[in-house]
Amino acid sequence: MSDLHIPVRPDLEQLRHQAKDFLRDIHNSDAEAIAKFIEYHPSHIDPVNAKLADAQLVLARRYGVASWPRLKQACDLIDAICRDDVNAVRTLVTKHPNLIREEANGRASSNWGPPMSYAANLGRNGIIKMLADLGATDFERALDRAALQSKIDTAELLHEFMGAPLPPDGALGGTAYTLSASGTAFALRAGAKVVDENGKNSAPVDVVLETDSRKPAEKHAILEMYAANGYVFEDTPIMAMHRGRIDLLEEHLRRDPQLLSRRFSHEEIFPPEIGCHDEVLATQGTPLGGTTLLHMAIEFDEDEIFEWLIANGADANARSSIDENGFGGYTPLFSSVMSQPNFWLNYSGGRGSTRFTRRLLELGADATICGSIRKKLHPGYAPKYDTENWYEYRDLTALEFGEQFHAKVFVSEPSLKLIREHLSEKE
Repeated sequence: MSDLHIPVRPDLEQLRHQAKDFLRDIHNSDAEAIAKFIEYHPSHIDPVNAKLADAQLVLARRYGVASWPRLKQACDLIDAICRDDVNAVRTLVTKHPNLIREEANGRASSNWGPPMSYAANLGRNGIIKMLADLGATDFERALDRAALQSKIDTAELLHEFMGAPLPPDGALGGTAYTLSASGTAFALRAGAKVVDENGKNSAPVDVVLETDSRKPAEKHAILEMYAANGYVFEDTPIMAMHRGRIDLLEEHLRRDPQLLSRRFSHEEIFPPEIGCHDEVLATQGTPLGGTTLLHMAIEFDEDEIFEWLIANGADANARSSIDENGFGGYTPLFSSVMSQPNFWLNYSGGRGSTRFTRRLLELGADATICGSIRKKLHPGYAPKYDTENWYEYRDLTALEFGEQFHAKVFVSEPSLKLIREHLSEKE
């Protein structure tokens, strides 16, 4: 088992420095470093006698790679693929023929796959052709990766290599997860089906709804493509929101004037009958069970729907329903402070968005309202974040919740600053 996550493009120099730092910590009797050395070194070596080669071996194994030389090969290979250096890739796989079949990053399994699949993620068509000539066989996996990464010319190239077969069952899953509208369109052109031979809905709508990606326009386009190809959606306001169909929301509001104040259960938002899961597996940011459409619009990054809701009288201080254990009562301001859109902004080096927080405060959102939240992160965020335990936050304002939340990558620090300034002005 590894306890470190190898990046998509590992940096060999950085890894060398990391190994030296690790060796220094061992020789300085750092308890954690020594424990990791003992756990991951395949031989019974006294840490006091550890050499740099031992530290490098342990580091490689902590990344899930068998040896330091194999980790170095992975760095060189991935770097050559990223640079689109056909000759460098050819030299490496010719010198080390095993590389053409193994995961490019050297692990036993990974998302990006062997060299040809890895190249497909990046649209490196020249490298793909060369690897095919040298005997690479992971065409299906490479095609799937190209489609989900929206590298459509690469997907078409691989599809031709394979003799233009009909897509296998599940071919729409990858593009659903990444919310790739162009990848979905390619798969449908190639013959992927959204209903089975018995006319039953079979498209991965559950994946589209539950994915941690946040691309509203792409999400809407995918769901409309499903509909155009025969998928029949339930006529609910939640599904209208997922589809970005304000025209349908308007019809629901006409039929139900109380729609904007309604609280929806988790099962209404993520219907189990189409394959959706429980709260931990289905939701990413502030919990959605028991919330209003306004809370949801923030979590799903739906600017246009957010403004439509406000224009039609949605309450910026609407509180979520309170369950039997006292959790709930949080307003849309909480959703703006801790959300999946914030995760992606922080993860990519940004600082989180303030647009929903700012709009809510402009609309009179009360930053002193308290709520209680119980949260457990999706297992996909391990090992970097604790995904084993539930965390409870009781009777906190949105500001306090953001300050105390255990996974800061989901929190918009600029939003917290904005709320502090707002509260200070009101004193």
